[in-house]
Amino acid sequence: MPEQTAKRASPRERLLAASDELFYRDGVHSTGIDAVIEKAGVAKGSLYYIFGGKDELVAAYLRGRLQKWRQQVEAAQAGADDPDARILAVFDAVADYVSLPEYRGCPFHNAAAEAPAGEAQQMAIKEYRTWLRQSFVQLAADTGVSDSEALADALTVLYDGALATTGSAESARNAAMTAKRIARLTLAAARVSSSA
Repeated sequence: MPEQTAKRASPRERLLAASDELFYRDGVHSTGIDAVIEKAGVAKGSLYYIFGGKDELVAAYLRGRLQKWRQQVEAAQAGADDPDARILAVFDAVADYVSLPEYRGCPFHNAAAEAPAGEAQQMAIKEYRTWLRQSFVQLAADTGVSDSEALADALTVLYDGALATTGSAESARNAAMTAKRIARLTLAAARVSSSA
């Protein structure tokens, strides 16, 4: 039987893999197109043909990060059997994420904090924030509390705070677990308020 050779990744896949590594590790603004092209091993024309420029490449990087993050959150929620457990599972996913040795902060917060973003990058960040808000609004509504919007707001603040914590992996994980404990208390308070 002839040996089968592994299929080489497409230029698009290589550009996305290189941008994912470099943009996250070094920053969107600090990473030039030439560094991404060199890491990906593609011609400069390929980047412009596939993405049209850096702004679209950054947006594709952020959308890829959102897709992976949504999958991680859904996996964490898979075993949860009630709305409260699904909410708390989000904070378990955050704790796992922030304790990774390669964690360098939330990629969306990082990209938003850098130099002025292009239109496509801004749209990708907005998609992330919309997903986050809608997720918490739905989770809060599923609990049956009377003010699910206020609950969603509180959960969003806790989530953002947990992701913004820096330091060692252990301290970041502890902060995320603290956010989870506060989320549990917030859920209990929302239920008490609803029954009053």
